Amino acid sequence: MILGIDTSLGSAVAVVEPDGVIRSQVESADPRGHAEVIGTLIEQALAEASLSPSEITHVAAGMGPGPFTGLRVGIAAARTFALGRGVPVVPVPSHDAVALELLIHDALTGGYEESSDETFAVVTDARRREFAYTLYRGLDDDGLPVRVTESALAPRDDLDGVLASAGAARRDADRIPAAMLALAAARALAAGRTIGPADALYLRSPDVTLPHAPKRVNL
Repeated sequence: MILGIDTSLGSAVAVVEPDGVIRSQVESADPRGHAEVIGTLIEQALAEASLSPSEITHVAAGMGPGPFTGLRVGIAAARTFALGRGVPVVPVPSHDAVALELLIHDALTGGYEESSDETFAVVTDARRREFAYTLYRGLDDDGLPVRVTESALAPRDDLDGVLASAGAARRDADRIPAAMLALAAARALAAGRTIGPADALYLRSPDVTLPHAPKRVNL
């Protein structure tokens, strides 16, 4: 049983079986209240899946991209739960979950043959008049989205031009599907692959900086 946790946009938690059966998925769209809701969402997801924490075998952590404060809440929650249970954390880029949902939808609705050759960009709001985007094209042999480029930032007014030059269709996302995050983790585990980074994908430096050295005063 894989517990998926992501707070790169809103807050999302899901429980998924290794074969992809979704046992539960709960979300909060609040882009700032991650710390206040994440514990409750984990409890709700386990309750709806009729599982106890001891039955979770892996925790999928959404690694972003996302704003610094919100993103680290989900990663900390995933690592804390995993540490308490003594189970592994599986890092997954958050955009991979969106791409996987889009590609599975196309496969189920008969449009995958066309979309498998299409380069598309998963786009999320990075705030400060910037967007985060990642380019994808189809699924690989392990059933995971093929990343054409890694995640990057673009100014809001420049994004369409950047994507046009890459020949990529724009796919905006306002949520990260935690179930797809957990499914990506399950497929990565089955293939013996690591698909996410060990550290969060912040894409920009945090606002907090080290203080300057105190000024010297001549007496």
